[in-house]
Amino acid sequence: MKELRDKKAFICDMDGVIYHGNKLLPGVKEFVSWLREEDKKFLFLTNGSQRSPLELQQKLSRLGVEVEKEHFYTSALATAAFLAQQQPGGSVFVIGEAGLINALYNAGLTMNDVNPDYVVVGESKTYNMDMLEHAVNLVLQGAKLIGTNPDLTGPIENGISPATGALMAPIELATGNKAYYVGKPNPLMMRSALRKLESRREDTVIVGDRMDTDIISGIESEIETVLVLSGVTDEKEMRRFAYRPGYILNGVGDIPGATRPSNAKEKSMEKDGTAE
Repeated sequence: MKELRDKKAFICDMDGVIYHGNKLLPGVKEFVSWLREEDKKFLFLTNGSQRSPLELQQKLSRLGVEVEKEHFYTSALATAAFLAQQQPGGSVFVIGEAGLINALYNAGLTMNDVNPDYVVVGESKTYNMDMLEHAVNLVLQGAKLIGTNPDLTGPIENGISPATGALMAPIELATGNKAYYVGKPNPLMMRSALRKLESRREDTVIVGDRMDTDIISGIESEIETVLVLSGVTDEKEMRRFAYRPGYILNGVGDIPGATRPSNAKEKSMEKDGTAE
């Protein structure tokens, strides 16, 4: 574990890594304290688009962890930055929550439900048939289809919840158009994180609970990877993938040793693809 602990910067997913719903996961307080004590650079990088960095800061504060809002970066911010670069002053029809809408406004984009340049989809608690029909017809009229992230599900306290990829699927099927997803595993998200951290990829590690977003993001960006088993991917599901994480841990508390890593797997994992 020394090689992992010696990394200078840590990029951490949130859902399934830091919390489930409104429940803080074991070892998180100790992990954040360790990051500060060891003077590590760190960024909470989430594919979630519902909340702003300020709201994420306040949520962690309610859970007993104090972190400045500058340590948060979301797929909503990445999506807004991408669209502002692609078409400055462009217009969007949005299916999503306040975190996404505010990020788009702040990037200079405007709301348009008649003839927008883009249809943008993120997580939404108000997703309904009217929105779906309108989005489909706008895309058929020429609007480009953008997703904040490709996640099909996200962890919640009592199971899983449909995420952006699942909400996007009916639009893709009805229009025959494939969405462009900005969030992980898109390398755009990882490059943005490295820039915010002012860190080199060699000095950085990404910690996540999903093989299909977090781990593949790190592998394709040549950043060290840690899979924690506190979220979506378990060891059985992990074996379905053609790639492997650098480390497999129970949770983030195993990194500083805050929780007992009884089942932690390190870099000595066998080459044949089975866990130790």
